[in-house]
Amino acid sequence: MAGAAPPDKLFILHSYECEHVCGQPQHDGILAALREAGFNPDKNLALEDYYMDTKRKNNTPALISQQADLALERIKAFNPAVLVTLDDNAFKSVALRLVDTHIEIVFSGLNGQPERYNQQITFMKSRMTPGHNITGIYEKLHIADAIRVHARMFPDVQKALFLTDSSLTGKAIYRQIEMELTTDWIPMAWELKRVRSWEAYHHEIDTINRNPLIGVIYPAVLLLKSQDGTTYTAPQIFEWTTANSRKPEIALNHAFVRLGLFGGAAVDFYAMGRQAGQMVGKILKGHRAGDLSIEEAERFALAFNLKRARELNIVIPNEILLAADEIVKP
Repeated sequence: MAGAAPPDKLFILHSYECEHVCGQPQHDGILAALREAGFNPDKNLALEDYYMDTKRKNNTPALISQQADLALERIKAFNPAVLVTLDDNAFKSVALRLVDTHIEIVFSGLNGQPERYNQQITFMKSRMTPGHNITGIYEKLHIADAIRVHARMFPDVQKALFLTDSSLTGKAIYRQIEMELTTDWIPMAWELKRVRSWEAYHHEIDTINRNPLIGVIYPAVLLLKSQDGTTYTAPQIFEWTTANSRKPEIALNHAFVRLGLFGGAAVDFYAMGRQAGQMVGKILKGHRAGDLSIEEAERFALAFNLKRARELNIVIPNEILLAADEIVKP
C-alpha cells in the first residue's frame, strides 16, 4: 500500500513580533482562507513561522539584516512550497533575496509601492502580470473613505492632520497617504507631517490641541525613539495619545481602535490576510505566483471605541453605529 503524500509546506514570515496587532490578524486570515480551500495545518499542510520583531526589538538596519539572515536559514531548511511575508521589512529583506527561486512567494500588508521595490530588484513585469515567483496584496489604506466617513459624522470639521514616523514602514505610509489624497477628493483641508522622535510627537500633539482648525488626526505613528534611546511602539504611542490628545483619531487599522483610538473606516488586516490566503490556496493547487495579479486590499472595516468617544464628548450617530463592523465598549 502506497504511503500518504507528504503535506504541502507553508512558511509565514512576520516582520513584527508574535501577536502584533498588524501581523496576527493577517496570519489568522491566511489560515482561515486555507482551511476553506481544503488545506489544514497538522493534517495536509505543514506550517512554520518566524517573527523578525523589527518594531519592538530588532529595529535598526543591522539588526533587521541579522534577522533576515536567520529567517533565510530557517526558510531554506524548511524548504516550503510557498513563503508568505507579512509587512514591508520581511518582504524587503527576505523575499527580494528569493526572486526567481523555486519558492513561490505571496506578500501581504505591503505599504511600499511594488513599483519602488521593483526598482531595487526586478520581481514583476507589472501588477497585472508579475511573471516571476512573487505576487501578493498591497495594503491600500482607504484614506479617502476614512475621511468621507468622518466628514459625514462631523460636517463642520475643517482640517485633518496626518502624522507618520520616519521608519521604513512610516516612510511608505507617508507616500501612501500622499498618493491616495492627491488622487481622490476629500471634503476637507489636510496636512501631512512626519515626526522623527518621541519628543517631537509630544510637541506635535500639543500644537494640534491648540489649533482650532484641526478637527481630526490620523496618527499613523508606529515606531518612535526618545532622545535617551527608548523605543516606543503602537501600544505605548496610542496610550499616550489618548491620554493627551483632545482631538478624535481616525485609526489606520481597526485593531488600533482596540488600543484606544476613536476609530472610523480602517484597514481590515484579517480580510487582507484572507485575500493573501486565497492566493496561497491557488498556488498550492497548481497555479504559479507570477500568473496571479497583485491585488489591493479590498475591504476596510468600520470600527469605533465608545470609551474614547465619551472622553471626547462625541456622540456617534446611530446609523453609523448600526453600520459598524466592530464597536469597542467601555
